[in-house]
This record gives sequence, C-alpha cells and structure tokens, in this order.
Amino acid sequence: MATRPVPVRTILATIGLVLATYGILELVVQARRVLIWAVIAVFLAVSLHPAVEALHRRVPRCRRSVATLLVFLAAAAAVGAVVALFVIPLAQEGSRFAGRLPTMIRDAQAGRGPVGSLLERMHALRYVHQHQAQIHAFATGLSTPALKFIRSAASTAAGALTIFVLAYLMVLEGPKAIDRSLSLVDEAPAARIRRVGAACARTVNGYLTGNLLISVICGLLTYVMLLVSGVPFAGLLALFVALTDLIPLVGATIGAVVASTVAFVHSLPAGIGAIVFFIVYQQAENHLLQPVILSRKGMSWRPPPPGSRGHVRTCPSSPDQPHVARWECLLTGTGVRGP
Repeated sequence: MATRPVPVRTILATIGLVLATYGILELVVQARRVLIWAVIAVFLAVSLHPAVEALHRRVPRCRRSVATLLVFLAAAAAVGAVVALFVIPLAQEGSRFAGRLPTMIRDAQAGRGPVGSLLERMHALRYVHQHQAQIHAFATGLSTPALKFIRSAASTAAGALTIFVLAYLMVLEGPKAIDRSLSLVDEAPAARIRRVGAACARTVNGYLTGNLLISVICGLLTYVMLLVSGVPFAGLLALFVALTDLIPLVGATIGAVVASTVAFVHSLPAGIGAIVFFIVYQQAENHLLQPVILSRKGMSWRPPPPGSRGHVRTCPSSPDQPHVARWECLLTGTGVRGP
C-alpha cells in the first residue's frame, strides 16, 4: 500500500510550532527575573489593596492616588524597619563570626573547641591537616569583593523599585482595567467574576499576613531558645529559621535541622533541647497558631494528615458560592476543598 506524502504545509506548520515554542521558552528563561518581580508585585498589590480602599473610603477628600501613595509609603517604612531590626544584629554577629573564624579554624586543627572536638570524634582532623591551604582560601574568600557587593546591592535595589512601581500601578489602575474588561461580558457573569475575585483577594491577603505573623513568632521563640541554650550566633539562626518557615511544607523542617545541627555542634544538651523545642513548637503551630491566626484572617484550616510535615490550609466556603471555595483553594495551593 503506497504511503501518501506529507504535505509541505503540514511540515512548515510543524516546524513553525516547534520554533515558536522554543522562542517562547527562551523568552521566559531570559525574562525570568522580570517575571518573578511581576508575580511578587501582584501579591504585594493584592495585600495592600484593602488598606488603600479603606483609606480612600474613610478619609474625606482623599484621592485614590494619594491614598495609594500613603499606604505604599507606610508599607515601605514598615519593611525598612523590619529589615533594620534584623540586619543590624545580622551585621554584628556576621562581623563577630568573621573575627572568630581564624581562631575556630586553628582550634579545629588542634582538636580544641566544639568544632575541633567534633572533628576529632569523627576522625576528620587528618582531612583538615591535609587541606589547610583550601580551608584558608575559603576563609579568606568569605569577605565579598566590593565590586560584587555593589553589583548585588544595585540589582536588589532595582528589583525592589520595580516591584514597588508595578504594585503601585496595579493598585492604582487595576480597578479601572477590571471594570473595562468586565464591561465586555454580560452582567451576570461579570458579577460572579467580581465575587470570585474579591474572595480570592481576601484569601491571598489572609494567607500572606497570617503566614508572615506565624514566621515572626517562630523566629522570636527560636531566638529565645538558642539564647537560653548559649548557642552562638542565635540571631542569625533565628532569622534563618523564620525565613525558611515561610516556605510551605519543607521550610520548617529545613530550619529546624540547621538550627539543631548547630546546637549539637555547640553541645549535646543544647542539641537535644533544640530538637525537643522544634517538635513541641511544630505541634503548637499546627494545632494552635494555624487555627487561631488563619481563622481570624478569614480562612478555615484543616490539620495536616498523619505522617505529613507540612500545613494544609483550606478555604472558606458557602452553600450559595461553591465556586468561590474552589477558586480560593486553587489559589492557596492546597487542592483541598473547604468543608
């Protein structure tokens, strides 16, 4: 049976689709930083939009542009205060660590101190003696070159400014763009889209603020525990634990493993105390902090299934608006329907 030749049009269309797909993927890869900034700006705009609406509605003769600017300036001041609150201890303890690093290396090479004792128990002193040059080069390279630091600081500042401007424009012009877009559809679907969008915005806002508050509580309690145990660099470790606690599912485990490892290097009782603390705190966070804080943020909460290490957050639902619950669960990433 003779085979029919493939039409030239089909071949050209296939080649065109492959090239277009490759071009789109390459564009996404090259613009990934800008796309990440845009996603962060969307979450920031959703979080600050209720405050802008409240200020614009309650303050007479306050234009929306002025209300948006005031709310964003207040948010920037709050972020700056939090950064200063953490960066100052971070710089102090980082400088102290850099000053103690040569002594720690000499003690480790001689088998003294907590690191030296650990290396001696693990029979790793031979490796330290055989690789003294590499260890010294690593210690010397910990100080970041000025040019690299300036470049990183400039990139961070540009990213922060871009996110700030994008979020500001989204909050300022977003309602107008939404109204113009919804004017193209019928009234009933437009009203339904508005209800779903408002519910999704409330859920995202509640999730972000609630998760941030829980991470702050986790960092503060970890700092107190490490400070009482005498573990060095308690501020750095508490900051790391607070930041990793923002990561869903595995973040709390990563922070607990790192902090407990450093506590074990310091001393055996401190390590055991850190493990006990994180086990107790994880249970308290799953069964006390999560229900209380997230329920006040307008979200319902379901305990994690047995054997899981993460948190399963569900969404509010109502009998007359089941689509709201479905969309909210999709946006929060749980994939679990509310009751």
